[in-house]
Amino acid sequence: MKSSVKQKDKKSDSKPTSKVFLKKETTANGKKDIQQKKKKSKIREYIDALLYAAIFAFLIKIFLFEAYRIPTGSMENTLLVGDFLLVTKFTYGATTPRNVPFTDIRLPYVKLPGFKDPKRGDVIVFDFPGERDELESREVLNYIKRCVGLPGDTIHVINRTLYVNSKVFPNSPFSKFIGNPLPQNVPNPRIFPAGSNWNEDFYGPIRVPKSGDILKIDSANFEGWKMFILKEGHKEVNFTADKKLIVDGQELQGGMYTVQRDYLFMMGDNRNNSLDSRFWGFMPMENVVGEAFIIYWSWDANISFADFFRLLGSIRWDRLGTLIK
Repeated sequence: MKSSVKQKDKKSDSKPTSKVFLKKETTANGKKDIQQKKKKSKIREYIDALLYAAIFAFLIKIFLFEAYRIPTGSMENTLLVGDFLLVTKFTYGATTPRNVPFTDIRLPYVKLPGFKDPKRGDVIVFDFPGERDELESREVLNYIKRCVGLPGDTIHVINRTLYVNSKVFPNSPFSKFIGNPLPQNVPNPRIFPAGSNWNEDFYGPIRVPKSGDILKIDSANFEGWKMFILKEGHKEVNFTADKKLIVDGQELQGGMYTVQRDYLFMMGDNRNNSLDSRFWGFMPMENVVGEAFIIYWSWDANISFADFFRLLGSIRWDRLGTLIK
């Protein structure tokens, strides 16, 4: 009896101790699990918040507004080097991305309807179509210029005065010219179209192509218009010895080529320091990216960030909030 009683006592002593220990261990492990879950949930919340913010910013950049910095003086004094501006993407119709971000790999894109079409005098950001003698730009570049010619307009520059459809086109209040006009009989070999014998101060007359226009191509102007035809999406263009125009293996009767797209004529406000449509040609309407809207920041871009306080002192306060016209 004593032995059995002692055995019962031993059992009774050991069992509660084990249960208490297990309960404490379980409680401790439970608290750790809860804390870990809380940590994970907070990290997840931060990640989700950053992800949603990134997606939201990306959608704004693609479809509504995008920020740009002016790197050159081609639009002086309307836009200065060091101006930072917002461009509206929805005005003429936003597009899906035109290239893989941070690369020059182009993508097929879809254009959404816009609120208006470009008009003369608009300051427009566009996808640079390439130099006069290249099929397309080797880099994905955005240019900013003023639209001075619409599809079907006739452009003529006489002694630096711009005429559109035989009427003087008013210069921007902040446009400028450098030096003296070039003589009319001094051609610039870089001018579009090749072999035109014009220069930037005496240019044209030339018609801005419109979809459906007929271009008469002959031996005298073939070299000047060959790249234009190729840029319209054709693979091969030739003018034979017997004066036949061959496009993608088919002869075009009478050398008559039908324009397939609408184009704009773009010029910089700094007329003698701007590589624009006078040099590289017409800008396809579908290359339009957006309309310049407002200057939100401006300072002297020639001052290094290393000289930060001097850079801060160069802020052009009078330009902040300026609407671009």
